[in-house]
Amino acid sequence: MSAAQFIGALDTGTTSTRFIIFDKAGSPYAVHQVEFAQQYPLAGWHEQDPYEIIQSANDCINGAVKQFIEKGYDAADIKTIGITNQRETTLVWDSETGKPLYNAIAWPDTRTARMVHHYKQQPGADKVAGICGLPISTYPSAVKLAWMIQNIKAVADARAAGTLMFGTVDTWLVYNLTGGAAGGKFVSDTTNASRTMFLNIETLKYDDFMLEFFDVKTGVQLPEIVYSADDVAFGRIAAGMNVLAGVSITSVLGDQSAALVGQRAFSVGMGKNTYGTGLFLLYNTGNKPVFSKNGLLTTVAYNFKGHEPVYALEGSIAVGGSAVKFLRDNLKLIEDADEVGQLASRVSDTGGVVFVTAFSGLFAPYWIDDAQGTIYGITNFTTREHIARATIEATCYQTRAVLHAMQRDSGYELATLKVDGGMSNSDVCMQIQADIIGIDVVRPQYRETTALGAAIAAGYAAGMYADFDELKTVNTVGETTFKPTISEKKREKMYKLWERAVSRCAGWVEDDADEDDEELAEEKAVEAGVKEKLSA
Repeated sequence: MSAAQFIGALDTGTTSTRFIIFDKAGSPYAVHQVEFAQQYPLAGWHEQDPYEIIQSANDCINGAVKQFIEKGYDAADIKTIGITNQRETTLVWDSETGKPLYNAIAWPDTRTARMVHHYKQQPGADKVAGICGLPISTYPSAVKLAWMIQNIKAVADARAAGTLMFGTVDTWLVYNLTGGAAGGKFVSDTTNASRTMFLNIETLKYDDFMLEFFDVKTGVQLPEIVYSADDVAFGRIAAGMNVLAGVSITSVLGDQSAALVGQRAFSVGMGKNTYGTGLFLLYNTGNKPVFSKNGLLTTVAYNFKGHEPVYALEGSIAVGGSAVKFLRDNLKLIEDADEVGQLASRVSDTGGVVFVTAFSGLFAPYWIDDAQGTIYGITNFTTREHIARATIEATCYQTRAVLHAMQRDSGYELATLKVDGGMSNSDVCMQIQADIIGIDVVRPQYRETTALGAAIAAGYAAGMYADFDELKTVNTVGETTFKPTISEKKREKMYKLWERAVSRCAGWVEDDADEDDEELAEEKAVEAGVKEKLSA
């Protein structure tokens, strides 16, 4: 192979998109990042503009390739690209026009809380987790799609006409990048499909019971389920899309699966935690799914063509970096996200403050849909430094809860926790994490492991690596280890206070609101212009 071979990684997260160009060894050569708008029409609602998502992808590809060329390389040196994306976020569009029928409903959105309560009471609800690996909650895509069908006229009309297409962000990206309504690929890889609730976690095919349970067996076009790394399934970038027209797409992975690959957690018992908008801890369980008895999710870790699928237990924490953003944008306690670690380091503890960051309820292992964000323990002594530290500790406590659940399900205790993502850049945050969980926290030198995982998966599918074992050598130099520094007694006392706070934050979203008021609120949101704009 020529030394001048590079791989592009398109990483569309919850708040921004970036495109990074890597060499085979995992070294980055160019990167371009673009934020896209988040829309919050009502409390608990979280939407994104589908057009902005695809525009940000093209802008990032063009921007990174421009830098790459300015450094003396050629666009032709980029042999293939991989895609990684925010999961569960739900999109619908018309198969004849390729135009979206409503905004994307983002994964943290909780508007479906009442529907979740309804589905949990339906016959067969007790079978759901054993089929798809996921509990019924506001988190996966299924209930979001059902809400659109029931509440958005344009979506219901498209279903009646047989032109309603459903997809997660990976499907939307690949469809548009490869031509859209003019022949674009309509596919989803197994890691993303396993987050919809429509996939049978063992057969890796759509499950009739699940489709019937959510009433989407007819009238909805579902993407073809394909491997995560495949040399042909995802097609090539269409002419006129961006500067990489004609380049193949050979991998798609949901962002947390991509991070697991980027951390090279290829053996049973290896785990990682990604600190992004939310926190996501994945634990490799091998070629057979393990069903949790402790509030965790069963998901597809990765599924490369020519290999058996690999599964994982996952603990998903809804609010991580978004809590820091809340301090910055809503409370104005900081001007830059990086300040949170600096503030926290000025105090030795939180002064008794506990911040349960349940902005979207609490995910694993609690699954408390009716919780809301709550700060306990505020006194005249409390400062913004205490609140900053309590915000960091909230993510660390939830990580500990997930780790303990994984240990109970698997019978294996992690000796180290591999970390990546935005908050992992802070030494202060990672030291607090090590202190709270009581084991070593290991951070790689290059920490954009989500994009890296997408890149090496694509390179593998395109034949740029000699064999699978070669992937294990990528990004192995320069790790930093954070060791616990507090006593076990102090650690347990801190965690006990956290558990007390969690027990008291439930029930804030009570089911006693006036039904008419809720219906009026939903109508107001729909009539606000979103549907009309997207249907134009």
